[in-house]
Amino acid sequence: MAQSHDDITLHEGVYTMVAGPSYETPAELNFLRIIGTDAVGMSTVPEAIVARQVGMRVLGFSLITNTATGNETTEVNHAEVLSTADAVRTKFAHLVMGVVKVVGNQTEAL
Repeated sequence: MAQSHDDITLHEGVYTMVAGPSYETPAELNFLRIIGTDAVGMSTVPEAIVARQVGMRVLGFSLITNTATGNETTEVNHAEVLSTADAVRTKFAHLVMGVVKVVGNQTEAL
């Protein structure tokens, strides 16, 4: 269950993979919203598929750096996306380390 951790609010939702490497158009965002998408990304799904193919267990979570709605008056700026990621880098790293610690403790008990 998603919850808050170190001033980061966690959400559960539907992740949809798009091929990229480009930002979604307003029409694509509208379609994704219609089919129930909460978050969009380009790399998590292919990486998870390959990991499963070689027998790895997979846990995925994403940092949302672009809250595109399709109603923006300006195009998404990649520098702004990178700046958003950089602004929460330390908090997100602590979250990841905490998740790894919890998952590691659980797998040791198996």
